[in-house]
Amino acid sequence: MKHNTPSWTVVARVGLVMTVLAAGAAGISAWAQKDTAAARPVSSNVTAPLGQVGPQPMVTAEPHRPAPPIEGATSRDPLVRGEYLARMGDCVACHTVKGGKPFAGGAPFASPIGTMYSSNITPDKEHGIGSYSFEDFDQAVRHGVDKKKGSLYPAMPYPSYARVSDQDMKDMYAYFMQKVQPVASDPPRNGITWPLSMRWPMGLWRAMFAPDPAKVQVQAAAVAPTADPKVRGAYLVEGLGHCGACHTPRSVTMAEKALTDADPLFLSGSDQPMDGWTAKSLRGDASGLASWSAADIVALLKTGRNDHTAVFGGMSEVIEHSTQYVSDSDLQAIAAYLKSLGPGKDGSGNAATAFAASPDTANALWRGDTRQRGSALYLDNCAACHRSDGKGYSQVFPALAGNSAVLASDPQNVIAIVLQGHTVPPTTTRPSTFTMPAFAWRLTDEQVADVSTFVRGNWGNNAQAVTSAQVAKVRKPLGEQARPVSERAAAK
Repeated sequence: MKHNTPSWTVVARVGLVMTVLAAGAAGISAWAQKDTAAARPVSSNVTAPLGQVGPQPMVTAEPHRPAPPIEGATSRDPLVRGEYLARMGDCVACHTVKGGKPFAGGAPFASPIGTMYSSNITPDKEHGIGSYSFEDFDQAVRHGVDKKKGSLYPAMPYPSYARVSDQDMKDMYAYFMQKVQPVASDPPRNGITWPLSMRWPMGLWRAMFAPDPAKVQVQAAAVAPTADPKVRGAYLVEGLGHCGACHTPRSVTMAEKALTDADPLFLSGSDQPMDGWTAKSLRGDASGLASWSAADIVALLKTGRNDHTAVFGGMSEVIEHSTQYVSDSDLQAIAAYLKSLGPGKDGSGNAATAFAASPDTANALWRGDTRQRGSALYLDNCAACHRSDGKGYSQVFPALAGNSAVLASDPQNVIAIVLQGHTVPPTTTRPSTFTMPAFAWRLTDEQVADVSTFVRGNWGNNAQAVTSAQVAKVRKPLGEQARPVSERAAAK
């Protein structure tokens, strides 16, 4: 979406608007549609909009350089393998504060019981894990029991890490102890008040909801990079990748409702926002990956974008710190496993509604018909990038028509991205970034609700309308700076 768009009347008269360059890293926004070389006047008898041909390719979406070979998984050096596995587990994202030194901890995590801060896992003997034996390291990572703190909160995904093989654990231990730089820094204390700050009840939680590593860990040979792709993929997704931590619904005890694909709730999508976003289903249903190919999954994990969508929210950090560094063979294994999953049980309450493509909305917008509530807001703020037909530009500005995030029964993500905007993270093979600006500063709750409702109910989308109350609920945690300028001025 972009707010400084030209008049739609002018666009209709000339029939072609070429690429509009956005400032700096904001990338390229465009009104152009394929097959619009000939100017065409606005007419009431126009029956088809220009370019009903799907997402448009843009040259900036192509690789800027060949992908370097990634051989960490097959290296003979345990330090190289360990670094690769730490990347796979995305350890740096949680254990590094923005602008801080790697693995020094201090990253905040909001929870229903208070703010928690990640641990220092550098080999500093006083402040980190430098004094930990392998057994101490293993107890923390796979069992959820830390040498210094005792029972860990399940913000640390040890229920997933319980599956990690002994060999992979030894490789990671070698990496953290020998290659990571020690940092003499103590993270802030958790902001959890007594009695919730007592850790001994977490021992009961572990006994009830965390698997016994001795029973679920795998043999290294069975899940080696040369193993069957689906087996290797299951190991990476269910284990170090801990995908279920975000993409599986949780119970009132904050336990994941399923830890493996033996239960159709596994990876069926989150049932509540995490850091302001909800995670989609990764199973073979309409709200998940049914319309994606294995190549689409690989592309998203490697570059943060594919022909269907671009990452946003917490998934951006996963791409930035983790999956772009995973080998192609492992990405293909992950994709093979995910594509083997059938439809999930709707435990998330966030299933997507049906989509049946229709040109009616694009026809109306192309004619300048803005009688539908929210349509003028869409033209003024969104159409420059997402086009009047809602099909966007492939791997740059995602299509809104048929997008599962748009169609989700819970409009949380649509509202959040309109309010906050987002930037697609740069990756090794896609260093260009594309930015959707935030609109919280200029759009009221009613306007955000109107444009969100328009997006969710047009081009064949058929999701429920968004209310001002829903927008206000999403906006509130963002603070004063997320209020429209007009409201802030009126309050003075």
